[in-house]
Amino acid sequence: MTTQHDKAKLFTDLHRPGDPLVLANVWDAASARLVAAAGARAIATASASVCWTLGAKDGGGLDRDRALAQTALITGAVDLPVTADLEDGFAETAAGVGETITALLATGAVGVNLEDGPAGGARELRPVAEQAERIAAARAAADAADVPLFINARTDVFLRGVGEPESRLDAALARGLAYVDAGASGVFVPGTADPAVIAVLAEALPVPLNVSGHAAAPGVAELAALGVGRISLGPGLAEVAYAAVRRAAREVYADGTFGGLADGLSYPELNGLFQD
Repeated sequence: MTTQHDKAKLFTDLHRPGDPLVLANVWDAASARLVAAAGARAIATASASVCWTLGAKDGGGLDRDRALAQTALITGAVDLPVTADLEDGFAETAAGVGETITALLATGAVGVNLEDGPAGGARELRPVAEQAERIAAARAAADAADVPLFINARTDVFLRGVGEPESRLDAALARGLAYVDAGASGVFVPGTADPAVIAVLAEALPVPLNVSGHAAAPGVAELAALGVGRISLGPGLAEVAYAAVRRAAREVYADGTFGGLADGLSYPELNGLFQD
């Protein structure tokens, strides 16, 4: 049986600049098994997708216990390494982040996303030193459990449009370097699809760079050539799934027809995901 320590090491090894780990983020057991069956090498949750499926708003609307329970459900559904998006760590203090990581490791997960934007959607990011302290606390908790947890430190400089546009690259890089010094295994910079910016970040950061994959972003091959080590779809799959629900529901109520159901997965296929 593969141990949690082994899965954590495997997950870290999958982050290869130039041959990026692609994560099609999931939110429940069915989506996790479908993504695994499609050929995923690891499984990641997306905080927004998890929040929506549990009836909560992303960005501080979900409590830690429910987020971790959903993570445990997903880790139990697949044999692949699992990393969890835990927003800001569900804690006001660095010590609280450490407690969250200890609880996360109990679910079997081997990676975590921690972002520097505080819960609630505030535009301002946490001070660099404060966020670095939180990352250090996460690393200390993982070390205490003897699990080489992959800590993906997310900075929302671009995503939240912090500062003047011309200053954002330097700001994101400075934050990323500080987070690496504090114990981060990788740096996630969502909010930019500019190849020139991505190339600079990938070259300057001493750890794998994570960027977002979406319809307006460069493709996997181009991102690989830029030196990216990880690509995340975030809530993209959930958005597509819910769009299909809306289309089919609107059609049946507006037109009385069922065309929107034609492309769905079959009952035997979905039910067969849970035969083991």
